[in-house]
Amino acid sequence: MKFAVDQNKCIGCGACEGICPKVFEMPDDKAQVILDPVPETLRKCALDAEDGCPVGAITHSNKE
Repeated sequence: MKFAVDQNKCIGCGACEGICPKVFEMPDDKAQVILDPVPETLRKCALDAEDGCPVGAITHSNKE
């Protein structure tokens, strides 16, 4: 599963990193995906971070 962060939508709140720090980080006040593709063991965590994004900046696809 692949995740992406729309840099134009991201407000840098850090919710994704707080929910799933093994997949998302905030190096420059904007979220970035640090695992691509996201391993199966972290998918639920990453999906929770996507759901927790207050501006809907995180999306995913099932492609590897």
